Amino acid sequence: MKAGTEHRLYLRDARSLENLSTGEVDLVVTSPPYPMIQMWDSAFTSMNPDIGNALNGGNGNEAFEKMHLELDTVWGNLYARVREGGFICINIGDATRRLGDSFRLYPNHARITGTFLALGADPLPVILWNKPTNAPNKFMGSGMLPAGAYVTLEHEYILLFRKGKKRVFKEAEEKMRRRQSAFFWEERNNWFSDRWTLSGVRQKLDRRDARDRSGAFPFELAYRLILMYSLRGDKVVDPFGGTGTTMFAAMVTGRNSIHIEVNPGMAGIIREGTREIISVSRELVKKRLIDHQHFIEDYTARKKSPLYEHPVYGFPVVTSQETDLQLQTVSKIAEVEEFLFRVEYENVSRETSNRFTQETDILRFD
Repeated sequence: MKAGTEHRLYLRDARSLENLSTGEVDLVVTSPPYPMIQMWDSAFTSMNPDIGNALNGGNGNEAFEKMHLELDTVWGNLYARVREGGFICINIGDATRRLGDSFRLYPNHARITGTFLALGADPLPVILWNKPTNAPNKFMGSGMLPAGAYVTLEHEYILLFRKGKKRVFKEAEEKMRRRQSAFFWEERNNWFSDRWTLSGVRQKLDRRDARDRSGAFPFELAYRLILMYSLRGDKVVDPFGGTGTTMFAAMVTGRNSIHIEVNPGMAGIIREGTREIISVSRELVKKRLIDHQHFIEDYTARKKSPLYEHPVYGFPVVTSQETDLQLQTVSKIAEVEEFLFRVEYENVSRETSNRFTQETDILRFD
């Protein structure tokens, strides 16, 4: 791939999107501050002091609604900038909280879904991100006594919306980009399931200390969504960019990106993360190839040899849609001006593919 990608960081409030044009965005992947989760109280109160007053007064319903009204501004501005056929992917968790004598659930996923329905978006089947805990005291409420215990929340939602009708691919160049952006048959079966179990990634792009402070999702979540819902060369936007997870995933998948983050302290973390992009890109491609090799070995043992062969890499694939799949690694990354990163790529050859599949030390997702 000769053409590179560009990735812009804006240090500003997510409600300010004046640098994005109408219809410019192909995909949104983001996770906003969660209303009614205590770590975000100060952020919401800084947007509207009435939120703090409602919390201090024990009025959870009022605080919940006023927090979402602030997010509604972001969603409305963002939706106007998404292209017809573009996707919006939002990671959000519900909240449980006690205010005064009242303990209850605050259904963030339902409130956001209502906003996008009002905007005219088409909701698609959601993904449940399972976050199991093995803590022996994870129960809430009255312990072993009935009529006073509460179910623990061990999942978050990945809400999926499409703007308008399905995206149409008319031009020959766009059709080819789509085919080159294909994923493997077994990846499709795994990713397009409504339950994901992700607990993090053993790599420097996924700094757990930074994730704990920012509430960011794991790298694998953004990586999958970008591969699933966009083409190489598309533009991906994260209005609540945090530690840069979406931007990093866009870099290694060959998409352009816009990253908006209100906290200037995140800039240094993002710069630090870009130093790992070349090595992480290589490891991710190697993992895909080794996983595919293992799948084909198992598939052949259980059934029969696949009918198709990839013309470049020489390995079997299950469907004809995989025969134009083109893997690439990052060859160069540079900050060409403040907060603007340019990434260049090289296509993976058969020789490189063969070398990768012979290596045993691969990056593994937890």
